[in-house]
Amino acid sequence: MQFSRRRPPAPAAILPAAMATVLLTVSGVSGCAKEPDPGVVTVLNSATDIEHTQEQEFYDRCAKPLGVRVRQVSVPADQVVAKALRMASSHSLTDILDLDGSELPRFAATGGLLPLRNAGVDVTGMSAGAGTMGSFEGTRYGIARSVNSLALMYNVDLLKRAGVEPPTTWDELRTVAKRLTRGQTYGMAFSATPDADGVYQFLPFFWSAGGDESRLDDGRGAPALQLWKDLIDSGSASSAAVTWNQQDVAEQFTAGRAAMMINGPWNVPVLNEHKDLNWAVAAIPVPEAGRPPVPPIGGTVMTLPRTGDTARQKTAARIINCLNERRNQVDWGQSRNNVPTRVTAAAEYKAKNPKLGAFADEVRTGRSRTDRVGERWPVVSDALASAFQSVLTGRATPEAALERAQSQAVAAGE
Repeated sequence: MQFSRRRPPAPAAILPAAMATVLLTVSGVSGCAKEPDPGVVTVLNSATDIEHTQEQEFYDRCAKPLGVRVRQVSVPADQVVAKALRMASSHSLTDILDLDGSELPRFAATGGLLPLRNAGVDVTGMSAGAGTMGSFEGTRYGIARSVNSLALMYNVDLLKRAGVEPPTTWDELRTVAKRLTRGQTYGMAFSATPDADGVYQFLPFFWSAGGDESRLDDGRGAPALQLWKDLIDSGSASSAAVTWNQQDVAEQFTAGRAAMMINGPWNVPVLNEHKDLNWAVAAIPVPEAGRPPVPPIGGTVMTLPRTGDTARQKTAARIINCLNERRNQVDWGQSRNNVPTRVTAAAEYKAKNPKLGAFADEVRTGRSRTDRVGERWPVVSDALASAFQSVLTGRATPEAALERAQSQAVAAGE
């Protein structure tokens, strides 16, 4: 899955309780469910038609030597959770459950997932950032073959014409974006919608400034809000950013109405369709030179539900290990334009795809959205969205918006 396919989070106060009721009854209970085929390992995921076919090729590659087949149950991304709960309640949950990284904590909190080390899944050699996406309270429950992130994507010809280089700091971003703003073309484009897209795009600035999603009102994230407001107030970015999702931003860029944009590698196929568009990728600008960018990483993680069938779990773990071997991670990453999570695989991927090297570099310093707040992420995300929307529409100062956001997150989490 690519992050641009948004899925609304389930109500945080209701879904975990439902999961706990359903998932904790699965282990060791056969119920009246049909006996699973011993020669077939099942997977629940959100693969689209094309992705389903790509996934199957890799599953077949790893399942054939084990003498088994893999059958995928693929549903739209926003239906995975509901489907998993229904299957769990009928004791027919799949052997492998592919979850969006932001949803894993809510499943892990119920006790319905196996710790990967206990299940025999090899998690050594993975990047630290990728580790945060599959973890809950210090325990690894999920493993990602590859992850996506965000970077600064820019029109090489427009920057050359303006005589500027890609900005590396916030001050440079303000200056360069202003110089690139000409006629119908804005210097910068980003998504500030009050949902997952906008929050995902805001996090690199918030985190790179030292913002802490567990303490929204500590003041450290306010400069990031001010930066976004400055770009819009100066005319360097469109005020329509509050309505643009990530796909809209990409469309502005490919149409020549934005010289630079914040976006992810899922746009690469679309960008490549525009043969006259000379584009490149750079790291997201940071507050001060020398600081590393801290972008969010997204994607799906493979987990092992507690089905109570030890033999099937061992086979599923062996398939997951095979999928995460270096060669398979590199091949998978290239098919998805995403960065492998194994350090050696990421290095090989960067060497083979130098144009996307900035994504590979940023994954090393990126982290999961749920890293610090775990299953509370949905309410924190909503609070952050409210904060930047209120600032960009002139209804609040950055400091006041984040103070209100902290109160909103605390109240929603009670």
